[in-house]
Amino acid sequence: MLNETLEDLGRLRESVALECKLAGGRDGKGALPEDFWPTYSAMANTDGGVVILGMRERKGHFEPVGIENPDKVRTELFNHLNNRQKVSANLLTDQQVREWRVAGKTLLVVEIPRARRQQRPVYLTPNPLGGNTYRRLNEGDRPLPDEDVKRMLAEQMEDSRDSRILPLFGLKDLDADSLKAYRNIFRADKPDHPWLALDDQGFLRMLGGWREDRATGEAGLTLAGLLMFGQWIAISEALPHYFLDYQERPADYATSVRWLDRVVPDGAWSGNVFDFYRRVVTRLTADLKVPFVLKDGVRQDDTPAHKALREALVNALVHADFSGRLSVLVVKEPAGFSFRNPGGLRVPAALALQGGVSDCRNRTMQQMFLMIGLGERAGSGMSRILHGWQDLGHTVRLVELFEPQEHSVLEMRWAVAELAPPSSVESSVESSVETSATLLALLEQNPKLTSPTLAQRLGLTPRAVEKQLAKLKAQGRLRRVGPNKGGHWEVLEP
Repeated sequence: MLNETLEDLGRLRESVALECKLAGGRDGKGALPEDFWPTYSAMANTDGGVVILGMRERKGHFEPVGIENPDKVRTELFNHLNNRQKVSANLLTDQQVREWRVAGKTLLVVEIPRARRQQRPVYLTPNPLGGNTYRRLNEGDRPLPDEDVKRMLAEQMEDSRDSRILPLFGLKDLDADSLKAYRNIFRADKPDHPWLALDDQGFLRMLGGWREDRATGEAGLTLAGLLMFGQWIAISEALPHYFLDYQERPADYATSVRWLDRVVPDGAWSGNVFDFYRRVVTRLTADLKVPFVLKDGVRQDDTPAHKALREALVNALVHADFSGRLSVLVVKEPAGFSFRNPGGLRVPAALALQGGVSDCRNRTMQQMFLMIGLGERAGSGMSRILHGWQDLGHTVRLVELFEPQEHSVLEMRWAVAELAPPSSVESSVESSVETSATLLALLEQNPKLTSPTLAQRLGLTPRAVEKQLAKLKAQGRLRRVGPNKGGHWEVLEP
């Protein structure tokens, strides 16, 4: 809250959430400045903010000038707010426009809330396109490109972005192995479920992957069905910017710009969301410590850390705007994990972390994950991630960013190095100098050894060997000659 002291004015600085403007008018008695409206649009389309009217800025500091007739300015403000030729939505109540007395001067403090998804974009004049929609970046009001405005309009109109039917797409565009794998997991989780007796199209229809529009009679594969089970080439035809990216980075990634492991749609696998989840979740949790805990005589290998990471991965996938130009990006590094998904937050970050409010961008896909025991629907997913991770002593941060395009990032960091999994610690057996030397010696003797054979001889998992091979290649000590099948390794001089 702003206090009525000149000392507070000395600390005021314009920022993403604060703007100060004169409101004297031509006669000096008070008028709403025209440049108030881009700020109103920008703050409403970002995360809200405060505009103080009747303030002058001089060399980075503010001094109160006052408004001689604040009632006139207030009336003008609400008249324009309710004029759809001026602005698309009135977000203000009387309580959000109040007088502030400072040093005998009267200022008006306007508290602009963040617009709800259904109210966005908040724009000026009757047309949202053509530079009439703004967003707040740093302390400036930036007009949005039409592409971003159209995406906001789509968000406003479509509660779920993945339920639309895709004309000319069908079962031929799906990856049969992906759907089979999903059905097997479904069967294991729900062995007596009646949907198991249905053919693939019938099963997809119950999941929402195939839909019939009662109003138009149109029927076909939905976007959710294609995203979840489709083939990479078909998904790319429907969504030209679709891309999924998992990277395991070393501690010196900023200088080396190399990763230890990466999963992207490269033609070697389906490239769909379901298979990406299956490939990535095992990598995310591969190095987590599992304490010896028995429940009803059975060891419990599913720790709160495992659950939090699974939830975070599902959350990133079901909330992603796959029509955006940014990719889904999941990063594992010694400091922790981060999950980036294209598209802004549908609810404010604080509310999302608090839980209890659900506004999922891809609700059909969310339901598909729910049907195999993954994810949360009642708005508790992010809250579970927060509490599950923080209860372990680690940190969680959720931010909404707008450059280079609108996206959100969930960061899950280890509190201290000692709490990180073994693979993140230099003393890890899998990354030791001795293991590297032994591996290189084996490959010098027999360059055609495979990862499973190397794993057996070294007493490691195939996954650990693959990581070692990636590290040695990144260090320039090892090179692959020829394809994965039929090729061989070449040991290089250090």
